[in-house]
Amino acid sequence: MALPHLQQARELGARALIECTPAFLARDPKLLVRLSESSGLHLITNTGLYGARKNVFLPAYAHTEVAEQLAARWIEEAREGIADTGVRPGFIKSGVDAEPALSAVQRKLIAAAALTHAATGLTIAVHTGRGPGIEQLDVLQEHGVGAAAWVWVHAQGAKDEELWAAAERGAWISCDGLNRSSVARHLHLCRECQRRGLLGRVLLSHDAGWFDPAKPGGGTFRPYDLLFTTFLPLLRENGFSEAEIDRITVRNPAEALAIRVRAAA
Repeated sequence: MALPHLQQARELGARALIECTPAFLARDPKLLVRLSESSGLHLITNTGLYGARKNVFLPAYAHTEVAEQLAARWIEEAREGIADTGVRPGFIKSGVDAEPALSAVQRKLIAAAALTHAATGLTIAVHTGRGPGIEQLDVLQEHGVGAAAWVWVHAQGAKDEELWAAAERGAWISCDGLNRSSVARHLHLCRECQRRGLLGRVLLSHDAGWFDPAKPGGGTFRPYDLLFTTFLPLLRENGFSEAEIDRITVRNPAEALAIRVRAAA
């Protein structure tokens, strides 16, 4: 089901896909190896734990272990590979609820991510949306990790002023869920970042795919084409230069996912 869509993405110009399915939500490194070899796309998987949806996807040990113990698990995956697959993660994936403040468990996840970043240099991407993004940056700061190590996932769902504050601190603003109904919102965020001199902090994502084994045929699989067929032409129509488009689609993701420690100032 997935392979034809990955092949299409490569034909359209994609060379890498950041695969954000976390552990305990069907992360499957062995499948990703097969898909990468068959499609020619570089697929990048993750370590970490996902606390959004009221912690329903957290294993029992996430509630009892301290941040240092959780980080030790993720650091081991980063250094030794995930289970017996030999596949090492390229970033840390977590998630928090869209509440005004972090819960104790979710604050612990962010602290564990900070410790893991400090030991491995892996970037931290957190499903946040309209949740407490600035508070996460403060937690990272407490652990000596800079904002440039953190990606505000689903940033299109947050308040604009909070996004600008995070980007000005050096965080990455990931405008996800790119689809036909969201094009206007994504264009607004890109234009505002351009106007504010923050285009160097923008990431774009389809948040597509979503094979669901509980549904007949896996359900409706969203392809990875809209960025290339619709949104990039729209940016050009709105005055974005080729250098700016290259910044958003090539240079920014390469910088955001670079494996290196980004310490707090």
